[in-house]
Amino acid sequence: MAQAKVQLIISDIDGTILNDQHQVDSQLRDEMPYLAQARVPFVLASARSPQGMAPIAHDLGLSQQPLACYNGALVITGEPNNYQTILQHPIDPTECQSLIALLRKQFPKVSINLYAGSRWIIEKKNKWSDGEAQITGEKPHIQSFSSFFAQKEACHKLLLIAKPSLIQELLRTLESQTFHKIAFYLSKDNYLEVTAKHVSKENALMELANYYQTPLEQVMTIGDNYNDIPMLKMAGLGIAMGNAPQDVKKHAKIVTKTNNDHGVAHAVEDYVLI
Repeated sequence: MAQAKVQLIISDIDGTILNDQHQVDSQLRDEMPYLAQARVPFVLASARSPQGMAPIAHDLGLSQQPLACYNGALVITGEPNNYQTILQHPIDPTECQSLIALLRKQFPKVSINLYAGSRWIIEKKNKWSDGEAQITGEKPHIQSFSSFFAQKEACHKLLLIAKPSLIQELLRTLESQTFHKIAFYLSKDNYLEVTAKHVSKENALMELANYYQTPLEQVMTIGDNYNDIPMLKMAGLGIAMGNAPQDVKKHAKIVTKTNNDHGVAHAVEDYVLI
């Protein structure tokens, strides 16, 4: 059967459209006017926050497109400081506070980072939050988590950072607990992400396809990591980066070049701008 014509592209950011120096693929930037001319939306879907995604969207000329932040826990349009919510799936506040209490008691060396809308909140700075600030260009707000929850605001994601061995121990502990409404997954060997249970890039894909009224078989998805697997499997054309782990590549229909060799640009040229 012939491949359906691609009408929507959903792409991961880190390790995908950014090279290992965290720079946007210059060839992809050059292709954006041609995608606009072809009326094929290019939508970014990432574990990042709105603040962490917006500069990349601006660089690519995608300011008018939605951003699927926190792996789809928050999908927005507009600027991070004045955005419109298309949809959101916040973490259950009771379970979130129970998890934070467990971390404080059993894993005090784990850095807890709370994301709410466009804000990144930490209780105090540490080497892990400093490193994350350097990667994303964001600046965290210092606030106690108890005061945050007292304000009844929505928490969209927790990011837990520590040495890989400690994160593995933490993951084993959490998997033995009875958290019914939250999900955990590794985005790096020392990054453990926490979201509402039904949040995934797979659901983000379905919701964005519905937003654009585009059948799934006409969607191309591109990613490099384990949290990209659901959207790679579900889309009509799932493309894994050449730098993706083998376990990710096996779920894709196509494997393109690496993020350091303009892999996304090559995929767009080969399968969309044809």
